[in-house]
Amino acid sequence: MRLTAHTDYALRILLHAAVDPDRLFSIAQVAEAHGISRNHAMKVVNLLGNSGLLETVRGRSGGFRLGRPASAITLGEVVRLTEPNLQPADCENCLLRNACGLTALLRKAMGAFLAELDAQTLADAAAGTRLPLPFPEHA
Repeated sequence: MRLTAHTDYALRILLHAAVDPDRLFSIAQVAEAHGISRNHAMKVVNLLGNSGLLETVRGRSGGFRLGRPASAITLGEVVRLTEPNLQPADCENCLLRNACGLTALLRKAMGAFLAELDAQTLADAAAGTRLPLPFPEHA
């Protein structure tokens, strides 16, 4: 299973917020640090903010921080929010779709993948994460 760049960026942004939960990060800071376009980072932060995973603060000295404790956010929740299609194969357009032994196996594998991500929190991931130094204060 390969996650989309959108999910990758969402996880990176959430990790930043989880590693330093008292800090208000700007979109520009995180975009620059990861080489993400500001536009793409803004879309990700907007989605995460609308879902309650991030709290966003508007204005000149605004930014974002976690909307809930990192221990209350599962990686499975983030992946389900950000992945447009969690089907590992295109079974709908396959000639064998009505009589295929692979479909159930792939569904079971995806279920196991998501179950593992549901068992892991953002706090678990943040425990082994360190921001690169020096991390820009303002960008």
